[in-house]
Amino acid sequence: MMRGVLVLLLGMAVGVTAHVAYFRIHAPVGSDSLDRQLAWMKWELRLSDAQFARIRELHEASGPRLRALAAQVSQMQAQFADFENTRRTTDRVDFIEFARFVEARRSISQQCLDSTRQLVLAAAKEMTPSQRQQYLGIVAIDKLPNSP
Repeated sequence: MMRGVLVLLLGMAVGVTAHVAYFRIHAPVGSDSLDRQLAWMKWELRLSDAQFARIRELHEASGPRLRALAAQVSQMQAQFADFENTRRTTDRVDFIEFARFVEARRSISQQCLDSTRQLVLAAAKEMTPSQRQQYLGIVAIDKLPNSP
């Protein structure tokens, strides 16, 4: 009986050790790091180190603009929640203010689309024709409105 318990405990210890070791080896190093986020491109498109470095630079350069737009989108979502809360609690809607909100949201959405399209097309210029075709198929740039 004691031998069975010892074998069971030893097996569990080995299993836990293997589990911890596996996930430490395969854990993302700074899962938010740009290299980590772009790793799929390097692997999937078989980018050279030079291509990857240039595409990384493009993403770094566009990062502040895209983060600012994301903050604006978040702010617009909060404003919409306020509009909706006011509508529910008072059963009134300021249609002029709501129209301004809708126009501002439309403008920010267009800026997001344009910025994303510019980044995708700039990255695509760094690729060979076959890489570019595969990349544009993956990111579906042809399905975005106003694509060239």
